[in-house]
Amino acid sequence: MELSDLSAYAETKYHIREEHKWADFPGFSVLSDPGSGKWLALLMRQWDSMSGIEIQRCDIKCGQDLQMMHDRPYLCQPFRMYGSRWTGVTFDSRTEEDVVFRLFDEAVSALTPNGCTIVLENSPSETQVVCPEAERRTSDENFHLPSSAVPDRILRMIHLYEYTGSSFTQKCRNFLIQGKFMEDYEDNAPWNGELRCYFPVYHDLNIGQLRGYFTWRTGVRKGIFSPVSPSLAYIYLYELLNGIGASSAQDSMDRMVAFEKGFLDESMGDAVMRRNLHRWMFDFAVINSLSVETALCHASRKAVKTDTALAVLRDPDNHSDDEIYSSLCAFAKKKPEQSLIMRKYPDKGKHVFASVWKEVSSAISVDGRNPFTICFGIQKEYPWHPLINAVYHETRKHLNMEYTLTPCRTYICRDGVWREKRYDSLNFDLKTFNALVHETDRLLRLSLRCGHYLKKADGCSWAEECIRKVIEAERKAEEEASRPPITIDISSLDKIREDASLTRDSLLTEEDMEDYENDVVETGLGTDDESGAEDSSIIPYSELLTLLLQGQPVSSYLSDRHLMPSIAADTVNEALFDLIGDNILECDGDTLTLVEDYREDVLDLLGGKMNGK
Repeated sequence: MELSDLSAYAETKYHIREEHKWADFPGFSVLSDPGSGKWLALLMRQWDSMSGIEIQRCDIKCGQDLQMMHDRPYLCQPFRMYGSRWTGVTFDSRTEEDVVFRLFDEAVSALTPNGCTIVLENSPSETQVVCPEAERRTSDENFHLPSSAVPDRILRMIHLYEYTGSSFTQKCRNFLIQGKFMEDYEDNAPWNGELRCYFPVYHDLNIGQLRGYFTWRTGVRKGIFSPVSPSLAYIYLYELLNGIGASSAQDSMDRMVAFEKGFLDESMGDAVMRRNLHRWMFDFAVINSLSVETALCHASRKAVKTDTALAVLRDPDNHSDDEIYSSLCAFAKKKPEQSLIMRKYPDKGKHVFASVWKEVSSAISVDGRNPFTICFGIQKEYPWHPLINAVYHETRKHLNMEYTLTPCRTYICRDGVWREKRYDSLNFDLKTFNALVHETDRLLRLSLRCGHYLKKADGCSWAEECIRKVIEAERKAEEEASRPPITIDISSLDKIREDASLTRDSLLTEEDMEDYENDVVETGLGTDDESGAEDSSIIPYSELLTLLLQGQPVSSYLSDRHLMPSIAADTVNEALFDLIGDNILECDGDTLTLVEDYREDVLDLLGGKMNGK
């Protein structure tokens, strides 16, 4: 933020122009009340030859909020002015517009003239001072009304004004009292003049202006919006904020929405009025506990976007890759979507960036803080002043309450004092955050060998192992996914075994068949009874079993018969499974072995005799 932003705000909202009073000190200027000439802010610009930049500072006459000064480093004791009524402000990249504008609003609201009301007409040079005790006059010199022509209701309203003090609070209280009295009043005396004053109230208007305002309001309440001086339009909004002319808080909100559509959307206002209206509608929704959806419609889009991203990064396990990636982009200095990785591998890039944040969030803790807390701090409570820049008088004492706008922002009222609990950007460590994003990008480029390599980021060694772990897991997952699937149809195993048996028999020579018959005779197997039928399938393998029992090599036996070790093992195991209840042979490549636990069972099966024993 720069000083020129504050000057533009003062001129746009309050018609206060920056004044350069000292020719010898061109860097100094003031913003002062156009009526009384009292200073509201002292602006200071000084060129620093060492750094080659202009140092911008100011003193604002808004009082000193010590808690706010402690929370925001750009706020301090005044630089040139003296006393507790002044606060110093340094203007740089950290300075928040909303805060500075609010401080200036407080300075303006505190400067209520003693004993008179200031009304600015068509131009600042035609300032009219109307004393409360004096008879009110119209700004139109040709317009005169005898007292008998003034509606009795308006005269009675004027007499309701209490001159018990000149504070802004008393001004707001008088406005509420008079507004309630005139709540249902209607008139038919249009006024088309111009009126310029800040925080306008009924007391600032003469008779013609009052009747003109109530005439315009009569049409508005019937849905007829017509052009009117901005100050009169502000009075209508102040009425709604104070519940004047509305049956409930929701009714006030609905009427403000209608005003935006019928007045502002039809170019009968300006951007400043729209900005003020949205701020008031948001504040109004919170303090009256209207629905969160209503408040969100008028909340700062920037604040809601920030809170949404923070909520995702604080609890990444419950969010998708797209949500996490978008939230990372919300805070990244160099947007990840502009990375070479994202241009070449968008889906992979999103997944890796999201997975890295998940991994570091769950696996890393530095001094008892997780990466989210390191990068974004913790939620803290800050003073919150709803409707501070509006004419508003609170008639009720709020009970202790909490209003949760987003998972990362809550408004709390305790004993009538409001505070806002949120994450403050002043506590963000975006240097560490951006180092993490940069290092993820760098290591992913190295892994994919896509060129345009980056330099290693400082201050991210704590996360490097997690980043490499995620990238390696992604690589292995891709390799696994690239392998063709292998499908085994178990129902076809019987057919495979049958084909293997046919193949085996076709390879047996005549000599093999003779050996087969001799084996049948020698072992006594192959009888026609039931058990013999079951065992006949292993008859060709009696010699094989004998060799295994003797610990002799069987490779020659198998090769002479053109048998595969695995097929021989499967055939024997299947034939004897019903008798023994388990596999008796094991095959490891080309090696067949007999399971030692079943040696005696095989001996019994072969008649207890082994050749050559």
